[in-house]
Amino acid sequence: MYRAKDFIETAEGLIFAVVAEGLEAGKALCFLRYLCLDDVWRKVDTEYANNYLTQHHPQYLHYSTSLDAHLHAVPVAAIVRHYRPQKVLQDLLADQPADQVIADLHRLCDLLRTHGLGLDQFGVTGSLLVGMQKHSSDIDLVCYERSEFHHARNIVQALIGEGRCQALSDEDWLEAYKRRACDFAFDEYVWHEQRKYNKAMINGRKFDLSLTISAPGAAGRKYRKLGFVSIDAEVSDDRYGFDYPAQFSIKHPEIESVVCFTATYNGQAQTGERVHVAGQLEADQNGTRRVVVGSSREAIGEFIRVIR
Repeated sequence: MYRAKDFIETAEGLIFAVVAEGLEAGKALCFLRYLCLDDVWRKVDTEYANNYLTQHHPQYLHYSTSLDAHLHAVPVAAIVRHYRPQKVLQDLLADQPADQVIADLHRLCDLLRTHGLGLDQFGVTGSLLVGMQKHSSDIDLVCYERSEFHHARNIVQALIGEGRCQALSDEDWLEAYKRRACDFAFDEYVWHEQRKYNKAMINGRKFDLSLTISAPGAAGRKYRKLGFVSIDAEVSDDRYGFDYPAQFSIKHPEIESVVCFTATYNGQAQTGERVHVAGQLEADQNGTRRVVVGSSREAIGEFIRVIR
């Protein structure tokens, strides 16, 4: 089975990040993240990835009928290697650390275990998953069970309080803010992020926690885009706010929910808060409407902001 945050590799020297569970028309929905040029692996951004595939491997460009979105997709027969986060995490923890990034991963996982977190439902994704980490790389942990994810967030909050992990500094937050291309002011970004407790520092290295399961009832629906909207609404249910995609039920006369495909706005709002949302309005086959934030990878002009 292919799950979000897995990576897959093709014979052409392309590594894709899987973005949705399961298959569509026999293909894994994904996005190109690394490619091998002149025997050197390099990480690529969205624009470069799209241009490269258009010129060299257009067979991996894909229009998803279920998501009504253009992305990448790889037929199962073209996959030569499947990187599974859970297995790679267990393999990395079973061996002596080969570099400082893996040593910090060991340190972090030891702290989580000490505070009662089992790691059976966790994996490692990002550069560590494919062995592309550099000295400055972050640690990206992914979780496959909702209650365990929130348990981990509570532990991170406790570790910061104990001084065994550190909150991000202003400089760390600024770096994250620039990378995320957030659509509102820096201080607003930091206010939203600081209360999530899904990222912190260990030994001077940033780590992130993410959840990869999706809210119930999402499977089988197909959506069509109706255009860009900007709305204000009250969040009526935030229980799936850290899922992938994140989902917030809202009180609105026409729109049922806000769905977020970009990690920037996961966990952004809590039940009872009013939010200002900008994104793509979509409707399913039954006419049920939602606003999608993160219709493109960068989500330019799309956001969720708590009205304070």
